[in-house]
Amino acid sequence: MSPATSCGTPPAARTPATPSPTSAGGTPWAPTPTSPSPPPRLLRRRPQGTRLLHPAPGLARRTHREARHFPLFHFWGPGADIASSRWIVDATRHILTTRRPDLALCYLPHLDYDLQRFGPDDPRSHQAAADLDTALAPLLDQAQAEGRTVVALSEYGITRVSRPVDINRALRRAGLLDVHTQDGMEYLDPMASRAFAVADHQIAHVYVRRPEDLEATRAALADLPGIEQLLDDEGKKTHHLDHPRSGELVAIAEPDAWFTYYYWLDDARAPDFAQLVEIHRKPGYDPVELFMDPQDPYVRLKAAGALARKKLGMRYRMAVVPLDPSPIRGSHGRLPRAMTWTPGRSSCAPPPTPSPAASRPPM
Repeated sequence: MSPATSCGTPPAARTPATPSPTSAGGTPWAPTPTSPSPPPRLLRRRPQGTRLLHPAPGLARRTHREARHFPLFHFWGPGADIASSRWIVDATRHILTTRRPDLALCYLPHLDYDLQRFGPDDPRSHQAAADLDTALAPLLDQAQAEGRTVVALSEYGITRVSRPVDINRALRRAGLLDVHTQDGMEYLDPMASRAFAVADHQIAHVYVRRPEDLEATRAALADLPGIEQLLDDEGKKTHHLDHPRSGELVAIAEPDAWFTYYYWLDDARAPDFAQLVEIHRKPGYDPVELFMDPQDPYVRLKAAGALARKKLGMRYRMAVVPLDPSPIRGSHGRLPRAMTWTPGRSSCAPPPTPSPAASRPPM
């Protein structure tokens, strides 16, 4: 069961253009729209809520009633903590009791937070692991009592990092990435850009519009500090990343580095969503959303005011995220250097139940 935010953005009307061929490596590339002005940007100020999605009639409503409303602000953002994982544990236990599914999948996000904030070797990260063990215990006890097999999986191993790599800024300085400006704020224009990158932790997918720009893109990134490898078609095949939409190049960070999505060259011209928890509009992952801006002495007061407006059903804008990526201490994505950092799996099955024939006394 996954919480979902109910937020939709009206599509911008654009004039169709003549379809263009694929990009340099065969990636489908949408045509550049012909328009006398850029499409409008809507500032995010409307209230948001959460709802559960499930086809069974009444299940979401009953789960909300039993486990209460999902604590969205504790699931991701500066306030992310153990509360969201506790809610998911309670909701899963409710589903096990009332629906008795053959297979139940439960995602607990808590170890994503402090390990990225402070690094895997920090005492606060160790405490986060202990807190998750405590929160998980009632679910494991229930599963054991019901005779269920439990399989625990981790998606990845988070390693310590200390260097952010601004890959899109390098492409912009090379004249390959384009932006358009509205109200003094800069927005990435992927359709007009010759190349841009979608950052994902320690991996960045680089999309190159035309074959003749591939070498210029490679040259712009070849000496960028923090990049260990720049995979071309052969490299992508070797690493099993040769998907049609994976980009013409794939950048892999050095062990202590990770990629930002930032593309503006002056923080005063950052887009309106840069200081928001806004996972849908940012062209890449932004772990800095786990922090409040330490340079703003009134940041907590602003957050409290925005939260009060939300509770009252009013429009609000919680611009509290810093524009400095340096505090991040944990990331993942590249192949780990040691088995210590690989994803883990463990399982425990209930003892087998004796069959009637096996329990029958000998004749």
